[in-house]
Amino acid sequence: MKVGYARVSTVEQNEARQYEMFKNEGIEKVFLDKMSGKDTNRPQLKEMLAFLREGDCLVVESISRLARSVRDLLSITDELNRKGITLISKKENLDTASPQGRFTLTIFGAMAELEREQILQRQKEGIEIAKANGKYKGGRKRIDVPDNFSSVVKKWRNNEITAVEAMRRTGLKRGTFYKMVSNEGL
Repeated sequence: MKVGYARVSTVEQNEARQYEMFKNEGIEKVFLDKMSGKDTNRPQLKEMLAFLREGDCLVVESISRLARSVRDLLSITDELNRKGITLISKKENLDTASPQGRFTLTIFGAMAELEREQILQRQKEGIEIAKANGKYKGGRKRIDVPDNFSSVVKKWRNNEITAVEAMRRTGLKRGTFYKMVSNEGL
């Protein structure tokens, strides 16, 4: 069976280009993740790896759609090899059925990892410039623990007040309240 795996980094991005290539390749089933490829914790990637069987062929538009680090790429391809699954990357004209294809795959994986690291480096440089110009507001702000946090949480845990009331009394939003509770006030 010919299976396709597509990935776009955000829900706003469009996967149509990858789907068009799949249609031309006669792909029978497609798995799509709309999230960063920085790690392998992607639901459709996991589902696809569980779905593939010996003799299947996995087709991707490019290596960067499958993995963004050499470690992840090698881990995924090792699993594919153990299961007897061939990997084809159209952009790189790569087929892991041959030793040359497997070698080339490692090189392209290193290039994808380099690209990711360069993106992060440019982002960091941009943030430093914005900070120097006073235009960077920063990431998430650290929220101070309210003075009444411990007493309110104690009442909540003793079922004297509801969680909603505890959040109102502390002035915390739901996620922040529960995060602070799980970390015991940080």
